[in-house]
Amino acid sequence: MNITRILLIDDHPIMRHGLAQLLGAEDGLTICGEAGSAREGMTAADRLKPDLVILDLTLPDKHGLELLKDLQVQHPGLRCLVLSMHDEDLYAERALRAGARGYIMKEAAADHLVTAVRKILSGGLYLSENLASKMIEQLSGVRGKTGATGVENLTDRELEVLALIGEGVATKNIAERLSISARTVEAHRAHIKEKLNICDGAALVKYAVQWVEGKSN
Repeated sequence: MNITRILLIDDHPIMRHGLAQLLGAEDGLTICGEAGSAREGMTAADRLKPDLVILDLTLPDKHGLELLKDLQVQHPGLRCLVLSMHDEDLYAERALRAGARGYIMKEAAADHLVTAVRKILSGGLYLSENLASKMIEQLSGVRGKTGATGVENLTDRELEVLALIGEGVATKNIAERLSISARTVEAHRAHIKEKLNICDGAALVKYAVQWVEGKSN
């Protein structure tokens, strides 16, 4: 029997332990390594050469979308499944564009994770029924005829900046976290305000805080 080697990247040890227990009980699946950050995950992927990576989007040193892109550059074709608490309506399509083969919410992991893993390993894509229906509607032109609105209209980087603003991170620290200049952060802030039709910095901070709090509820 061929054994599929899986790398887990999540900053919560208890979550990694639960995933390892769930997947390790399945025939033909084994956890070859674990990582708690993007940097550790990339090092583990280079060293272990896993068949599948399961990763969260919220990591302490880099957003999961950026890690996905890095993994695809370093290991073209590596199969990746995003397992995240973040709203699939906002992040799943972005994750697929970044190279993921599937997206599953953590709240659905107990019931659907093994199915998602099996589908991806067989060469398919995994999306929830709800999300798959929405994406088909968008492709067919049934929805979204007026174009994206709100945060959906932001780029991946702008979305990262908005989230950090909402978490109360200062411009200088955002620049350090994202390895960009403070001037670039200010440019992103300006683009975000324009796309969200926000008039000033204070209003942007208020919007960002409310958006972050809304995601966590």
